[in-house]
Amino acid sequence: MLELFQYENCPDCRRVREKLSALMLDFVARQVSHDPAQRTRVELATGQREVPALVDPENAMVVTEADDIVAYLEETFNEKSAAR
Repeated sequence: MLELFQYENCPDCRRVREKLSALMLDFVARQVSHDPAQRTRVELATGQREVPALVDPENAMVVTEADDIVAYLEETFNEKSAAR
């Protein structure tokens, strides 16, 4: 299942959540601290402390930066969503 590392008040995180919802994708939102210094959990999963960060274990992908995540979701899952 897709994992999104994020915090609620982050505008880029919100944009990614909206894209996940628009594509009707199941995902787990992993809440992290607003303070990057306290994001060890994100760093362990993705190699960095920035959010949003998407982990797609099925495709062995880690994608960071909101624009890159949205593009990845559209490219990878848009056709699958249209088929539903």
